[in-house]
Amino acid sequence: MPEGLTLDAPRPEDGAALWRITRDSRTLDLNSSYSYLLWCRDFAGTSVVARGTDGEPVGFITGYVRPRQPRTLLVWQVAVDEAARGRGLAAAMLDGLAARVAREAGIDGIETTVTPDNTPSNRLFTSFAARHGAPVEKEVLFDAGDFPESGHEPEVLYRIGPVASLSGLGPLTPR
Repeated sequence: MPEGLTLDAPRPEDGAALWRITRDSRTLDLNSSYSYLLWCRDFAGTSVVARGTDGEPVGFITGYVRPRQPRTLLVWQVAVDEAARGRGLAAAMLDGLAARVAREAGIDGIETTVTPDNTPSNRLFTSFAARHGAPVEKEVLFDAGDFPESGHEPEVLYRIGPVASLSGLGPLTPR
């Protein structure tokens, strides 16, 4: 973990901060502010926030366990506030979240979608797989034409796993 930051489960009162971090990223699809409030309430067990020394979120990952594949964590969004970037926070959040959900829900794989131009996310998930010696499969899940708005890139599905080392990543504990 980068110094001075801690991992924690999100709480509903974090929803507005997650919405702002997403908006300010200028790269992620911005969901409604209401959806972030619900996410922090209903999917806190499969999501994570990184908190600064003041307790405010500086990064987050939202995810859920796939209903038809209960050993798979789907990572929905990964975002780090601009001031906290470049310190390995996204990788630390992903490792911490994966370890916690493996321990609590028995997952052994991760899925996510990434657009081809999102170099940081492509690196994050490829390096996660490499660190944990897990195979990665990639295929287009949604073509650009599947989206109602023009200009959306295709979403490439990453399937990472099985990840045998997930249970050994250590606990997610607030500090």
